[in-house]
Amino acid sequence: MNPHIVCVGGEDHPLRIPFLLALQERQFRVTAVSTGDGAPFERAGILHCSYQFNRFSSGRGDWRVIAAFRKLMAEIKPDVVQSFDTKPNLLAPIALRGSIPVVRTINGLGWVFSSTEPRALMLRPVYCALQRLVSRWTAATIFQNRDDQNLFRRYGLLGSSQNKLIGSSGIDAKGFAQAQSRGVSRTELRAKLGLEDAEIIIYVGRLTRQKGIPTLLKAVPSILAQRPKARIVLVGPLDSEGPFAVDRAALESLAPNVITLGSRNDVPSLLGMADVFAFPTEYREGIPRVLLEAGLAGLPVVASRMPGCSDVVQDGYNGFLVPPRDPEAFSNRIIELLQDSGQAKLMGARSVSLVCDRFELARVVDQYCDVYDALIEKNRRSQTPLEFDFSNPNEVFLGEGHLGARQ
Repeated sequence: MNPHIVCVGGEDHPLRIPFLLALQERQFRVTAVSTGDGAPFERAGILHCSYQFNRFSSGRGDWRVIAAFRKLMAEIKPDVVQSFDTKPNLLAPIALRGSIPVVRTINGLGWVFSSTEPRALMLRPVYCALQRLVSRWTAATIFQNRDDQNLFRRYGLLGSSQNKLIGSSGIDAKGFAQAQSRGVSRTELRAKLGLEDAEIIIYVGRLTRQKGIPTLLKAVPSILAQRPKARIVLVGPLDSEGPFAVDRAALESLAPNVITLGSRNDVPSLLGMADVFAFPTEYREGIPRVLLEAGLAGLPVVASRMPGCSDVVQDGYNGFLVPPRDPEAFSNRIIELLQDSGQAKLMGARSVSLVCDRFELARVVDQYCDVYDALIEKNRRSQTPLEFDFSNPNEVFLGEGHLGARQ
């Protein structure tokens, strides 16, 4: 029987469906476990199980989640558990305690390691202690950028677990292009939103303070002063973001120059109607999927100079990197791109090539398969050392070679 991989994530887990389908194509059995709706997985032909946790809480409720997760894994009986996102990365190893190999992917370190707020500084040593604890029961840790890998090493958060650098969960360039072709055209979508002759700056992601939305809002007056036809379109959830959500009144005060669309299922089409992608995050990101999608849409990007962003945006090549929390820098670079359409188109074309070359889904999945194959083989041989060298710090990022890659 083919090896069974269980992939665990949060409410955004459906975004990884192309990754899971690629694993199936490589002859793995796959089950998705998430806190969200299972319908998208079922439509894709992927088994799905639900579990629930509150990403804003901790304590007694988490222990109930751990017990429920342990029971679920005993029923599913996977060969490897793959976890994504901060809380699943902590809960899965604690629940399983080495009984099943756990591969955790660090897709960004988020608010705790990015903010200088007193609460974040207070939680940082707690987070480090938890990471040291779960490293005892983690078979391998995947990092999406070298900054996070170096931080884990510096703080001693890996224990004896293996680690490897793999950029992103991959992006299906062909699938993205097909989604764009099936969607509403640029002209029709602009007309539908009343943006026919506007210069559109688009953001896609959670509407939170930590994602830098206040910085972008502060840049709006300066942008409009020089580009009066500019409109900022914000795509993403607000009401689900709890204490981190942007104040709704701040968004409404800038209407109609700032348009909030909420969560959408037509992001490829929305990106296709835009002129510039803005990403003012204050987070330590992994590899932001939205930057890969913006790149495939041929958009020049203005992003914060934060871990993860600098892996996708090369300053002055396919966009600009600016200091986080700097509205003037954001407005200046956005205005520059709107004023010089030739430069903007050139940078957008470079974005397409860069994303396809570095983050294509098949290349990323092959590397994950190497990790799973090595762990499964280790389990079969019991005490035999791994044949795959996870720990080589000089290993080429997204390299061509694959040990044991499935065809």
